[in-house]
Amino acid sequence: MGVAIPQSFSEKYPKQRMTKKTIRAADALLEAQKIAFAPFIFQSSVTLKKLRVFDLIFESRDQGGITISDISEKLGISRYGLGVLLEFSESADIVTKSENGAYELTKIGYFLNYNKTVNVNLNFTHDVCYKGLFHLDEAIATGKPSGLKELGQWDTIYEGLSQLTPKEQQSWFEFDHYYSDGVFEEALKRVFKNQPKLLFDIGGNTGKFALQCFNYDENIQVKIIDLLGQLNKALKNIGDAGFEERVSGQEINWLKPNPKIPAGADVIWMSQFLDCFSEDEILKILSTCVASMNAQTELIIIETFTDRQEYPMSKFILEATSLYFTVMANGNSKMYPSTVFKDLIIEAGLIISEDLKLGEYHTMLVCKKK
Repeated sequence: MGVAIPQSFSEKYPKQRMTKKTIRAADALLEAQKIAFAPFIFQSSVTLKKLRVFDLIFESRDQGGITISDISEKLGISRYGLGVLLEFSESADIVTKSENGAYELTKIGYFLNYNKTVNVNLNFTHDVCYKGLFHLDEAIATGKPSGLKELGQWDTIYEGLSQLTPKEQQSWFEFDHYYSDGVFEEALKRVFKNQPKLLFDIGGNTGKFALQCFNYDENIQVKIIDLLGQLNKALKNIGDAGFEERVSGQEINWLKPNPKIPAGADVIWMSQFLDCFSEDEILKILSTCVASMNAQTELIIIETFTDRQEYPMSKFILEATSLYFTVMANGNSKMYPSTVFKDLIIEAGLIISEDLKLGEYHTMLVCKKK
């Protein structure tokens, strides 16, 4: 950095203890400054992606990169605009510049522009969460999703999903589906192990899991139980696919007093649904399901638990998602460790008959009535 540090960090700040890693004061200060200017890094990166500057730089890699003048000519963007964006991106280690002024993407820049997971997260942050995050302190103080007003006037985001703009809906559903759809195929083998005839899909979303069930087993009937907006969308998608004779629906709002679901399900399915609620609300939902179950009914929960992630990056993403729940979704839920769910499952009157790993990130809990 070119900054002279006259004494060690611990000598200058004797009350500060480095509990995890030893880091030079200059490096720690740089990281702190990156946090201070994080919105600038984020928005400049989004802008460079939108303007296709990153694409053009990458496409020019075999020519040793590309200069600002050539970028300006090819994309019709002013040299000034490109200058302020790329100079800052170079400082943020997203691009490099050679001695002759040619820009190339770093590994960080490459992943930022082309990695699917990063792009799902970036679009979700930009289109759904960014403006609302300004109200995070209010959300913490009140227990309400105070940032949601940036999208619409609803008590929770789930009530407004069908009313979001097309871009907001696209980014929300891509984020939601990206972290769930990948395990459906593996999960179906266990779901249909005992040849169920009726499955309740709690929080059916757009109907994607129900459609997979219909294609997996020609006899299965599915009842989707969800808020009216999502329920109507799911039923339409399933009808358009030609399975309207095998699906039914029930509108429900789990936040209202005394919710009820009917009896008769062989399997009750909840995929990344319960993390949308507080612990008290999860207990209410599970207890409601228990009241509808018999000794043979299986309640299957799919979650990405924070304490079961092999890689630090996965835990980081999940804990960032918890802040989305705090400020945008409902104000009182989060991505939970498995220990919390186990306690709630037992308290609701269930036992865990199987505890299975799905893919790299997910856990399947198969529960039966005590």
